Amino acid sequence: MKTALITGATSGIGMEMAVYLHHHGWELVLSGRNEKMLRKMAKKFGANTKYLALDLSERGSAEKLYQFCKGTRIDFLINNAGFGVFGEFTETDLDTELQLIDVNIRAVHILTKLFLKDFVKRNSGIILNVASSAGFLSGPLLSSYYASKNYVVRLSTAIREELRRKGSDVQISVLCPGPVDTNFNNRAGVTFSAKPVSAKYVARYALEGTFAGKGILIPTLGMKLGIIASKFVPEEIAVRFVYELQKRKESV
Repeated sequence: MKTALITGATSGIGMEMAVYLHHHGWELVLSGRNEKMLRKMAKKFGANTKYLALDLSERGSAEKLYQFCKGTRIDFLINNAGFGVFGEFTETDLDTELQLIDVNIRAVHILTKLFLKDFVKRNSGIILNVASSAGFLSGPLLSSYYASKNYVVRLSTAIREELRRKGSDVQISVLCPGPVDTNFNNRAGVTFSAKPVSAKYVARYALEGTFAGKGILIPTLGMKLGIIASKFVPEEIAVRFVYELQKRKESV
């Protein structure tokens, strides 16, 4: 029986991934801030489900999660936890942005590194880092979030090439969806400016693509075409377009 570790598992894409993997025979280690929901999920999935409630914005939390998994062979790491902060850079809260950096970048970096070293030693294991279509662009009004997801995309694709050149059987993929119907916009303080796709669809697409060995996973055709088109547009034009797109989002 194989085991997957999922961060940000208590809602949205993370929860749907947990449901999918459970139905396909995986054992689970779940992490998130909501202990009540983690307990409920563990009860639903069975006695072999483990969980640890923690906030990945707190220093030492990623290392704590890694140590929690020490007695369990983790075959699949899913770095799903993340959030955004909406507003002009001069007006957004610095402490919240630093928490964003700790969750979206620092925790992803630490967990990827620690588990990847274990995976490389035994020459098996899968990592799925959840980024965003924002990871290919600059994002005024969501500047910290876009920048953090650029980091996740570039880190993941660089590691993938390193593994390829080694001939390693370890795999890393990165998920880059557009708007998804999750709690993300509520936490960021905005509403969607485009119709979102369901978290269930994105979770299934991501997992099936990962198991098929794909590197960059973009769930919808429209978003794929948009990302391709952005590569042929000068940066100063692209960033203006993104600003206008984000400006349509209304503060909650």
